[in-house]
Amino acid sequence: MLSDNIKMNPNELVRLLQKPAADFTRDDIVRFVEAQGISMINFRYAAEDGKLKTLNFVPHNRQHLVSILTAGERVDGSSLFSFIESGSSDLYVIPRYRTAFLNPFSSTRSLEILCSFYGSDGRPLESAPEYILRKAYNRFMQKTGMRIRAFGELEYYVKSKHDDLYPLVDQKGYHQSKPFARFEDLRVRALGLCAGAGCRIKYGHSEVGSFTRDDEDYEQHEIEFLPVEPEDAVDQLLVSKWMLRMLGAEYRAEVSFAPKITVGKAGSGMHIHMMLEKDGKNIMIENGVLSSHARKMMAGILDLSGALTAFGNTIPTSYLRLVPHQEAPTSICWGDRNRSVLIRVPLGWNGATGMIKDANPSDTSEFPEMPAKQTVELRSPDGSADICKLFAGIVVAIEHGLEMPDALKKAEDLYVNYNIFTSEGRARMKKLESLPASCWESADCLKSKRDVFEKDGIFPPGLIDNIIGRLRSYEDKGLSEKLYNKPEDTGALVRKYLHCG
Repeated sequence: MLSDNIKMNPNELVRLLQKPAADFTRDDIVRFVEAQGISMINFRYAAEDGKLKTLNFVPHNRQHLVSILTAGERVDGSSLFSFIESGSSDLYVIPRYRTAFLNPFSSTRSLEILCSFYGSDGRPLESAPEYILRKAYNRFMQKTGMRIRAFGELEYYVKSKHDDLYPLVDQKGYHQSKPFARFEDLRVRALGLCAGAGCRIKYGHSEVGSFTRDDEDYEQHEIEFLPVEPEDAVDQLLVSKWMLRMLGAEYRAEVSFAPKITVGKAGSGMHIHMMLEKDGKNIMIENGVLSSHARKMMAGILDLSGALTAFGNTIPTSYLRLVPHQEAPTSICWGDRNRSVLIRVPLGWNGATGMIKDANPSDTSEFPEMPAKQTVELRSPDGSADICKLFAGIVVAIEHGLEMPDALKKAEDLYVNYNIFTSEGRARMKKLESLPASCWESADCLKSKRDVFEKDGIFPPGLIDNIIGRLRSYEDKGLSEKLYNKPEDTGALVRKYLHCG
């Protein structure tokens, strides 16, 4: 009998092949291509700039198709990554069958497949972002016997010509509906298309950021996903960013994931939620409170949080978002349901099944206990993030926390349970360490913690050198002070990095 999971799956390949995407084989892809009249195969892979690149194939017979799906293709690595020398730049891109999905925009039936990078020796490229994450996660599972589930919140702005009919209300866009959220249709289409590409969608909504400036409307939205394995969490963020940009081009509206659109308005983050699992069960809660494992993982992330900005906040305008009084974190701390701390512990539906009975008193159905959903949320990353390296860094940080002898003490010391906007709260916050205030400071933080990331060859030393060099090349130390009261210079910088990641 065909399982409900397959019958209801929005990915057409899953329904027609009648198996989960994780089980796709080369022969499955060949069978689908032949049965569905697919005329083009597109390889997709993220380069150093974070955007999906494309290599198009037109299979002319079955043998050609099998060759493409078996051997992949050769590409110029030095044009994709700055750390690869042009004298020995050839790389292979090899398709990962589980990522296949139909292109919803192509005029011809086209199949998209995400790829991994391999070197001339046929081994995974040590510096390839997706392989760094795989190495980090494999080591984590082997050493701890646990698994990580994670997902991102993808915030973005849609910029368009001003419309007087239903004007935007400044910074009041949270959960607005049409007609006050003009681009709800774009977001709803994106939800469906991303789900059809294998992304596990939690929900979508308009976000707080909305304003009009210089006869242009800026409307902020968000798509949030469901918890999956870290590698899958990366894939769904990469694919969703591509989908949203394609829809923006179709609507003749500019979609931007930039951390800052303008000074004084809400920036766009890419918050990362994560949980620990053991034997298939969420282990974040123990006897009704955060477990020791949860507190240790947070301690590890907090300990490495400055260095993690090197992967999650990679451009100068990232640090125009990480400023006080903007609901973005600046101090290294954690708290419950507090949106200004670095790590937030959101509501987790723990013991809350009585709510549905109270809301529906006439329903006499038995409601089973829901599995624990508790996560913790890292609020510093933004749309400029090198997503694979960011998730790899988070995995390293979680393992680091589980191994730190003083992890529980560190978690206790960095817990914030006061209002940070009061005078008392501000005084206490001043005693906490701060996140970097520029790419330059981020590079310093990474340099000071590089041994943790380089251990066991997870992050190659040459790659860390490359990241430090790139961050320092912006020469943005003291940027906020330099831009103070200079709106034209600030606007030019924002425009320069409008299409990051």
